[in-house]
Amino acid sequence: MEPAPRHDDPPSPPAHVAIIMDGNGRWARERRLPKIAGHKQGAETLRGIIIAARELGISYLTVYGFSSENWRRPAEEVGELMGLLRHYLRSELAELHANGVRIRVIGDRQRLHKDIVALVEDSEKRTRDNTALHFTLALSYGSRHEIVEATRRIAREAVAGGLDPETISEEDFTARLSTAGVPDPDLVIRTSGEMRLSNFLLWQSAYAELVFTEKLWPDFCKQDLVDAIAEFRQRERRYGATGV
Repeated sequence: MEPAPRHDDPPSPPAHVAIIMDGNGRWARERRLPKIAGHKQGAETLRGIIIAARELGISYLTVYGFSSENWRRPAEEVGELMGLLRHYLRSELAELHANGVRIRVIGDRQRLHKDIVALVEDSEKRTRDNTALHFTLALSYGSRHEIVEATRRIAREAVAGGLDPETISEEDFTARLSTAGVPDPDLVIRTSGEMRLSNFLLWQSAYAELVFTEKLWPDFCKQDLVDAIAEFRQRERRYGATGV
């Protein structure tokens, strides 16, 4: 017989936390710094939050690193962001791997430079057996594009006779998303005070709890993550059902 749970045991954290990292540019502007300074500080913040997620017992962490719409930004800023991404992948991989973090990147890789794709593939390959934290970076990612691509996969399989259109289920669709194998987020956090999902994990976040904070991403810290989780625990998750 299993022991009865103790009432003083701390509650379990959400299994999957997703974060829209917003506010780097505003953070830099408030300090009269170039925008890239905000992005660099944002990368440092991400490093700390990955460590914090492991310490808090979170199993899955997904962050919105660069959206498909971000390609519309000035070429100079995009170039600086890609350079920062290269540096991040090269400098952080060894530590992430040593700490048991599995890296996964979702998004449209066709728009990325070949050397970045090579770095991404190497990161995924080297960390694929790690289990301490499943870290997903959404890069050149847009949820509508992801949903359309999943629909195309299903359509092709149906035309080829591999799927009966009348029996296609939500599970079939989910299995063809780029996040296949990753549980849906329990909690989605957005920094900087903006209150929208901005084309991030639209299908997956159908029943996620949303927490918005005024903190700009470069100022976000472990305590802010703890506070967001505390707010998450106060919510009653009914998944469409009525409360008792």
